[in-house]
Amino acid sequence: MLDLRRLQILREFAEQGSIAATASVLGYTPSAVSQQLSALERETGTPLLDRTARSAELTDTGRVLAEYAEQILAMVEAAESALAAQTDLAIGRVTVTAFPTAAVAFAPLLAQSLRRHEGMQLVLRQTMEGTGTRQVSAAEVDIALVDDWSGRRPDDTAGKLRHIRLMRDPMVLAVPADHPLACPDRPVELHRLLDAAWIMAPHGEPSRAATDRLLADVGGAPAAAWEFEGLGTILSLVARGIGIAAVPALALTAGTPGLTFRRLPGSVPVREVYAVVRASSIRRPAIDATLQALQAAAGEVRRALGEALEEASAE
Repeated sequence: MLDLRRLQILREFAEQGSIAATASVLGYTPSAVSQQLSALERETGTPLLDRTARSAELTDTGRVLAEYAEQILAMVEAAESALAAQTDLAIGRVTVTAFPTAAVAFAPLLAQSLRRHEGMQLVLRQTMEGTGTRQVSAAEVDIALVDDWSGRRPDDTAGKLRHIRLMRDPMVLAVPADHPLACPDRPVELHRLLDAAWIMAPHGEPSRAATDRLLADVGGAPAAAWEFEGLGTILSLVARGIGIAAVPALALTAGTPGLTFRRLPGSVPVREVYAVVRASSIRRPAIDATLQALQAAAGEVRRALGEALEEASAE
């Protein structure tokens, strides 16, 4: 009988490509991962890894078993979800991961909504942007809140994942509280702001590409652009009067003092926020309850952001 946990480690190794990376993702030591994979080789009676002093890679047999492991683990989860659905009770632990601004915006609303399910435990983690979908696919978490700036609907035709659209998050202008544009009677004219110091994410970040597109539409790059990693850092620098920034509207929920947010004129870059979940787990009542709570929370967040921007903008 093949051990399911070892199959999960094998699947993760196939995804990560090294024992060290697999250990890091799963929270094991490299030695423990190596031992579990060796035990799986003994169970199957065949080499699954081709090891050298410095590296390891799957053998042909290992690749075949890793593909079956993907299917086996999905079927086990689907069976568990189907059985749980028979009780119609939202019970058990649900792990949600989110990029930082989404975590701040959704956490209190989720906690308030889900605490009526006494048998449920919600775990909400912040994660680096761009990793949530992989974590769901690898069954490291149950649901991920992810963002997408491309404007293209994610493709769920492969059947493994489901993307549930929660909200649109447009870019807004963040200025210091004592900036002239902090006054709602002053119109936001981007072409007049190209001489200002702008604080931006580094090149390669999706939000940086969106800011570059925004400014290109009104005449090009700003006279001065300071690059900093992390939205929290960018907001704190704007609050200190170092410059101005175009940021997603969800930044309003960060509660950074000393800032004013204004709507941007015209057609502005927008990111879509999705909840990503495995198709094999979606029937589980606790997962369903969490998804419903996320959709309700998204509605509350949209209304709150709209009201905040309406107060700060002259339209």
